[in-house]
Amino acid sequence: MYWADELAAAVSGPQVVNDSKSPSGTVHVGSLRGVVLHDAIHRALLGAGVASSFLYGVDDMDAMDSQAKLTPDAVDRYMGAPLSRVPAPEGSSAANYARHFVGEIFFRTFEPLGIKPELYWVSELYAEGRMDSYVKLALDLADRVRDIYRRVSHVERSSEWLPIQVICESCGKIGTTYATDWDGATVAYTCKPDMVSWAQGCSHEGRVSPLGGQAKLPWNLEWAAKWGLLGVTIEGCGKDLATAGGSRDRSDAIGREVFEIDPPRNVAYEFLNIGGRKMSTSKGQGVAAHTIAEVLPPEQLRFLFLRPRPNQVIDFDPEGDTIPRLFDEFDRIAAATAGREVKGELPADHERLFAYSLLGPSPDVAEAAAAFRPAFAHLALLLQIPGVDMAERMAAEKGAPLTVLETAVLTERTAAAHAWLESYAPERARLVIRHDAVPDEVRGLDDDQRGYLAALATAADSEKPGSGDAWQALIFRVATDAGLPAGRAFGALYAAFLGRANGPRAGWLLASLEPAFVMARLRAAVGVTD
Repeated sequence: MYWADELAAAVSGPQVVNDSKSPSGTVHVGSLRGVVLHDAIHRALLGAGVASSFLYGVDDMDAMDSQAKLTPDAVDRYMGAPLSRVPAPEGSSAANYARHFVGEIFFRTFEPLGIKPELYWVSELYAEGRMDSYVKLALDLADRVRDIYRRVSHVERSSEWLPIQVICESCGKIGTTYATDWDGATVAYTCKPDMVSWAQGCSHEGRVSPLGGQAKLPWNLEWAAKWGLLGVTIEGCGKDLATAGGSRDRSDAIGREVFEIDPPRNVAYEFLNIGGRKMSTSKGQGVAAHTIAEVLPPEQLRFLFLRPRPNQVIDFDPEGDTIPRLFDEFDRIAAATAGREVKGELPADHERLFAYSLLGPSPDVAEAAAAFRPAFAHLALLLQIPGVDMAERMAAEKGAPLTVLETAVLTERTAAAHAWLESYAPERARLVIRHDAVPDEVRGLDDDQRGYLAALATAADSEKPGSGDAWQALIFRVATDAGLPAGRAFGALYAAFLGRANGPRAGWLLASLEPAFVMARLRAAVGVTD
């Protein structure tokens, strides 16, 4: 059973699925993993007949703690201020920094992915007074909070420390204030110059009510407070938060012992790494979510996150062949779901994986699985050949007119292939077909390679392969029959058509060209000698 279906089968009664993000900079593509996983859980619940709502919050009361997207002159003024009070970057029409990077950019990736949660902003929860009862409880039970920090995470807090972060009345910073002496209505605080390493307080001292948006709970308490306020029953988190004694354990204990709520069911998930390194929004590391969404259509982007179980790391590098291979694997799962025979082992739950990769809560899985999908690498090749009418060519390869769905798929994939060629494709995927004459590089082929090209021409003339898969199989088979290593066989083909020693997958290269030209070039190359 697919993991999301297992979870849906294990719960009863209405469910509230929640996810959230602190918008400290451009949101990287790894942040979409939690969004897609929570959406899959929500869809699984609905599919199992369980009432479910899906919430997504922006933790915009968090302090600005990164210089990744601030100009040097703004660092002293805004580092440590609530994200909701930091101005948006120059040229943006957004109301503030958080609204720009999440509201104006990150959220725009949701709808194309078929994800439509109910959105909320944490700064508004505070400003509207909805968090006030939790703030009071945390302050009234500060001794208990300190004990949880010590007992669960071995973190010592001073006996005067209060679990609240006040917004300084003088400089407007929240990450530099230290609160003491709760009298039931106000707290005393100091805006310390050396409170943290990444921001400098102004030394102001004062006394203020922590209610109505003038202060916020530390993150662990805020997390638990949101569970209680919003009735959250399911919320996963990244493995960095789910380690023993870490943030999730602290928040769970605070929920039970301070706010007297049952913590939601956790679905801990691993990171998405780029080149083996975890991406970081606050440090500006990683590929922006909105950027990768331009290269991966929604179904393939969902598939990227849903193919492994949540507890498995995803190593993703948009450079090289990663993206073409992702499309190939998606197409293989689609074919298997449609009942066609495919090569390689399949996950036992591949039909559900395919269904959850599609858009919409109730997609027509059978129609989508049966649809004609041109190989991504083949499209990338065709885009580099002048005069190709893509729709006409795909209809010819299918052997029938494209359906509305298939036309939409072709449009999406063509745009994605364009973006891949412009941004991430390796040099070997870029080509200039030498139509005018047989390249001089063919003169360097030996007799075995010439014999291979002649045998391939004969076999192709007989079998007339039309697809990249068919050509690739024929290329390997003829090389095996001739006793020629695959590398030398491919080298002969690249020399004959591209005038170089390497190139894209040879089967798709030949399938992208006119059959008459391929046959003529193979035979002409055989006759070229030193």
